[in-house]
Amino acid sequence: MATKSSNPPGTQPGPDPEGAPPAGSGTRLRSPRLASILRHDVPASIVVFLVALPLSLGIAIASGAPVAAGLIAAVIGGIVAGSLGGSALQVSGPAAGLTVIVAESIHQFGWKVTGFIVVAAGVLQILFGLSRIARAALAVAPVVVHAMLAGIGITIALQQLHVLLGGESNSTAWNNLIDLPAQLLSLHGPATLLGLMVIAIMLGWKYLPERVRIVPGALAAIVVATVLSLVLSMDVKRVTIDGSLFDAIGLPELPRSDWAAIVVMILTFALIASVESLLSAVAIDKMHTGPRADFDREMIGQGSANVLSGLLGGLPVTGVIVRSSTNVAAGARSRASAVLHGVWVLIFSVALVSLVEQIPLAALAGLLIVIGVQLVKLAHIRLAHRTGDLLVYAVTLLAVVFLNLLEGVLIGLALAFALLIWRVVRVAVTVEPLGGTDRWLIRIDGSCTFLSLPKLSSTFATVPQGVAVTVEMTVDFLDHAAYDAITDWARQHESNGGTVDFVEIGEARMARAEAAPPSRSLGRVVLDDVLGPWRVDRSGSAGGSGDNDDPLVTGIAAYHRGHAHLIRPHLDELRDGQDPDSFFLTCSDSRIVPNVITNSGPGDLFTVRNVGNLVPAHGDASVEAALVFALEKLNVRSVVVCGHSSCGAMNALYSGESAGPGIDNWLEHGQASLARYQVGHAVGRAAEAAGFGPVEQLSMVNIAVQLENLHRHPSVRRAVAERGATVSGLFFDIASARLIEVRVDGIAPIENDGVLAQLHREPASAGQ
Repeated sequence: MATKSSNPPGTQPGPDPEGAPPAGSGTRLRSPRLASILRHDVPASIVVFLVALPLSLGIAIASGAPVAAGLIAAVIGGIVAGSLGGSALQVSGPAAGLTVIVAESIHQFGWKVTGFIVVAAGVLQILFGLSRIARAALAVAPVVVHAMLAGIGITIALQQLHVLLGGESNSTAWNNLIDLPAQLLSLHGPATLLGLMVIAIMLGWKYLPERVRIVPGALAAIVVATVLSLVLSMDVKRVTIDGSLFDAIGLPELPRSDWAAIVVMILTFALIASVESLLSAVAIDKMHTGPRADFDREMIGQGSANVLSGLLGGLPVTGVIVRSSTNVAAGARSRASAVLHGVWVLIFSVALVSLVEQIPLAALAGLLIVIGVQLVKLAHIRLAHRTGDLLVYAVTLLAVVFLNLLEGVLIGLALAFALLIWRVVRVAVTVEPLGGTDRWLIRIDGSCTFLSLPKLSSTFATVPQGVAVTVEMTVDFLDHAAYDAITDWARQHESNGGTVDFVEIGEARMARAEAAPPSRSLGRVVLDDVLGPWRVDRSGSAGGSGDNDDPLVTGIAAYHRGHAHLIRPHLDELRDGQDPDSFFLTCSDSRIVPNVITNSGPGDLFTVRNVGNLVPAHGDASVEAALVFALEKLNVRSVVVCGHSSCGAMNALYSGESAGPGIDNWLEHGQASLARYQVGHAVGRAAEAAGFGPVEQLSMVNIAVQLENLHRHPSVRRAVAERGATVSGLFFDIASARLIEVRVDGIAPIENDGVLAQLHREPASAGQ
């Protein structure tokens, strides 16, 4: 029987666990892992090989390195990084992201010394992995990474445009740009034709039928251009490889001087290669549902590949998103695909060198121009614009293009950090007169520090003398300098006949500004400051004079100071009447706060409280009057009875002990609930099965009995029949702070219907 896949849209099945047989394989296969490799990984490795081959050649040429260096890096990246890395489906090799910096290193130190730099960078990456700080390499603003890649793409495109036109590229982007007009005037027709053909094929490949697109577009473009150049006997520059791949292997050289610059270059190689590999691993994790990448192991694998690549004369190796995403899309299930792609590159490079030498340089230039342009993503630019990071993006991109990669990234990071500091410490201060009154309102919102003193001073200066002022402070950080400035102005304003009332909404409070160093704490603002202000002010720390203060008085003062301003607009809408949704009958217990446990506000609940949340069967003046008024005058849409755990009334009923003359008389109304519990009410049995104790079982039975009493009430029956009103029961478990629905015949948990539930119900869109 067929089953539906549980993979999210847009993802592939994850890597198979080591040695795990495919579902349903039974015992028919002697080696299920080998069968999975043959079925999934071998075909995927061939597809990746066909994508990687032309890219490796083009990147080597664009870097100014020997062509064989790109092939060596592709072989080692596939076999070594594929075997040792922490991302099972990531494919490594020479990457366009390092082209510019490799070219700069070769120009400054030579190819042999660049090999030493690659080895040293690999050792550093291994140390990153062994020290388990690999995730720290991800602490780079994404906008800087996006801009860095875009800058590299533009640099590659400017460089290879000269090759496509039949000329030679310059060492800097600026020279390539200013020399472009002259190159256009002296373009080489055949080379330009081949390069443009490659660009056209690659851009149009996605519009061809799916059967054709089985062949990678890059490979098809290079093959077509090469065949055409041979058929037409075009006089164009072609790839040159001196000897076989093994002849190109050579040990690196130690630098003889300028060690400071060498160290900087090593750090640059290691950091950029690490960030690019880790970001690629993160992206690949989003494309499949298998085990997540081990970033520390990935660093060890990447570092090992770079050490070996540098020793053998190869380019630096990184995880490459183009090859990796191709690997996932082709159906790879394990790291065998990445390893095999390296094997295919090795076989091709050894056996078919003469075929590689037929490829026109202009064709590879066209390929690299497309790759370079594709590194500039409009989606990244739009994202930077939406998030306010467009300046960081633009500055980083320009610095990478016209300075160098390291300086560009450092400038981008510095600007991003400066922007972060500005956003974190800035404060918004506004002042306005309240219409129709002689009162002014000053709003202070954000982090209030010494940096905000000029803005505070200029704002305070606009307030007329002698007027009443409300200062609304939504402040998450308040240092002593800002506190002094605010209190000094308040004293001066009051001495000139005005008044100043502070409304403190944020976590940072004036009363604590001189008691301890300033700190930012946003975690429990609502719980501690809105629900329980008396907990803070009972000791007098927020304006009281000490332990002898009346907690109710200090609580009212805290309400006026911190929350009345917030509630006032809501109460203003209720000044002429009420329209509650529910009649809410609950216990008088101080631990039950109806509006909190129902997430409701002023005007939502018509609340009645009594000991034991009882609805007397023979009538009680207070409950009767409230119930009839709520149903027949206010037309409430629901009637709710809410009991709770550890209820004193239920404990007194259960134990049979006297609670006092007045209380015992009232609890006579609960004897029916006790009797129903003792004969084994269904609700009591359900509560016992759920693990609740006897008093809690009685409390739930009591709720069910009160529901029965309500259903017999004439006003309730009429509201249910005529308006569809509902009657329901709730039990609040104080220990877990959760509510349980109580019905006349059982209980049921009330599930959280929050964001996670929404995500599980609604599948993600295909574009995510």
